[in-house]
Amino acid sequence: MKILICNDDGFRAEGIVALYDALQAIAEVEVVAPEHNNSAKSNALTLHTPLYVNRADNGFRYVNGTPADCVHIALTGLLGYRPDLVISGINNGANMGDDTLYSGTVGAAMEGYLFGIPAIAVSQIDKGWAHLDAAAQTVKQMVQQMITQQLVGVSPWLLNVNIPNLPLEQIKHPKVCRLGRRHAAEPVITQIDPRGQTMYWIGKAGAAMDDSSGTDFHAADLSHVVVTPLKVDLTEHDHLEAWGQTCARLWHQDVP
Repeated sequence: MKILICNDDGFRAEGIVALYDALQAIAEVEVVAPEHNNSAKSNALTLHTPLYVNRADNGFRYVNGTPADCVHIALTGLLGYRPDLVISGINNGANMGDDTLYSGTVGAAMEGYLFGIPAIAVSQIDKGWAHLDAAAQTVKQMVQQMITQQLVGVSPWLLNVNIPNLPLEQIKHPKVCRLGRRHAAEPVITQIDPRGQTMYWIGKAGAAMDDSSGTDFHAADLSHVVVTPLKVDLTEHDHLEAWGQTCARLWHQDVP
C-alpha cells in the first residue's frame, strides 16, 4: 500500500506530521507538500515560474508551489510510481460548504482524483490542533476499513472529511452529508500602509446559511466525522435544455 500525502499548511505543519506518523504504520508513505502555507489556493497550478523540490531534515519533500503543484509533480515524474491513495491534510480548520471551492487541501486531493487515484481531503473542524492525535488515528482507521472493503485501487473517488477536535472516544461515527452553504463573505478590510497606500485584506468567511439536517455543518455540530463525496463535474445538468433554448433564441435559430 503506497500513500502520497500533501497539505496546504506547509510541510512542517503539525497536521501533516501527525498524519504521516499514523499512516506509516500501515503503508509506505511519501510526503510532497508546499514549502509555505498555501491556504485557499484551490486547484491552482504554477505555469509561469519554475518549481523546485527539496528534501527537509525530516525526510519530507517540499515544493515552492501550490498544493496542486505538489501532487501534480509527484504523480507526473517525481515519485517514479503510482500511489494507491492520495491524502491531503490534516488541515488546521474546517473545509465545509462553499469552502471546498477555495480549499487548497481539497485542491490537492482533487488533483490526485483527476489522475484517476482515490483521494481524501482531511481537516479538523476547529483551528489550533487540539486532539490532533485522535484525528490522525481516525484517518488511519478509515483507511484500514477502505483497504478491507477493497475500495482502494479499484476506481477513483474523492472524499472531503472533517473531524471534530475531540478525544478519540468522543468522536461520533462517520456521517455522509451534502455540502452546506455559507452567507457571502464579510466585507473586505482596508488599512493604510507606511507609504500611504491602501491595503486590502479578504474578509472572514460568511456564517453558515444552510446548516440544516443532512449538511456537513449540521453533522459537525453533532460531533460526527463528516464525510462528503465530491465530484469535479460542475455542469448544471438540470438546466441544459433551458439554456439550449435561450442560446438558440439569441442566434434566431429554430428551437426544437
